[in-house]
Amino acid sequence: MDMNSSSLVMLTLETLGLSNAYVYPAFLFGTLTYLFIMFCNLLVLTSIAWSKKLHKPMFILLFNLPISDMVGATAFFPQLVISIVSQNRLISHPECIIQAFLIHVYGTGNLLILSAMAYDRYVAICCPLRYNAIMTPHNLVRIIFLIWFINFSIMVTLLSLLARFKLCRTNIVDLYCNNPSLLKLVCEDTRVNNYYGLLFIVFLQGGSLSIVIYTYAQILRTCVMTNESDARRKAIQTCGSHLIVYLILQINTLVTLISHRIGNVSPFLRRALGVSILVFPPFLDPIIYGLKTKELKQSIKKLLKRNVGSLEL
Repeated sequence: MDMNSSSLVMLTLETLGLSNAYVYPAFLFGTLTYLFIMFCNLLVLTSIAWSKKLHKPMFILLFNLPISDMVGATAFFPQLVISIVSQNRLISHPECIIQAFLIHVYGTGNLLILSAMAYDRYVAICCPLRYNAIMTPHNLVRIIFLIWFINFSIMVTLLSLLARFKLCRTNIVDLYCNNPSLLKLVCEDTRVNNYYGLLFIVFLQGGSLSIVIYTYAQILRTCVMTNESDARRKAIQTCGSHLIVYLILQINTLVTLISHRIGNVSPFLRRALGVSILVFPPFLDPIIYGLKTKELKQSIKKLLKRNVGSLEL
């Protein structure tokens, strides 16, 4: 099937397999999950912006994580809950491309942001006397600019390579649009795209993992050598939360991307892991950082008390 006008093509996402009895409970659950994710992430964003005590490199870098999480959740949940209640899994080709772009921006953004946060913790714990000289406002702006510039550059190139092809199929093999599933709709030679995808995995996943392994090895070494138990406990607590968030995203993303390249991997497992990337990090990130980071936790409490007090008045 040769589709010359791809913009007019309607694609079919993988069925959810819901019976009529579960349609509205699933719709309610999906909607409440999305609203909870947005509320928690907006609460973290607002707390960091509102509290001057949190205007530090660590929290300014953290400020970017809820933005990325909300992009991913918004790319996935609204389309999902609408398709649940309408029982219609059709999506137009342009909408599919936009969803894929935003979802990949979210995943790549989170890995880059978490890598930058790992570097920040490394400098703070291993080079405390040089911290202010290294993490200057100017360098912080450069790091944040590089995060989003690299992110958008990779994604624009990825989807530009995909846009060269005409579609010959219409069935998306996943529950949402992404580059691997869109590439499976093409019947032409996609070797360039596959090579770029592998390079993308090695550069992003491998580079991010190398940064985190090195920084945390140095942090662990410093924590073991330090004689101050309170400083050691605080460092391990902060870095432990960060490592949990990072590993959840890294493992799920890597396994999902590799499973698209291995034919005998269970489609159900691939879809489950793919959805978990879009549900668990946006859901857990604000909870983990809000509860485990003392300064942020205090700021959130003050902000909530202030708003509750103003409502009572």
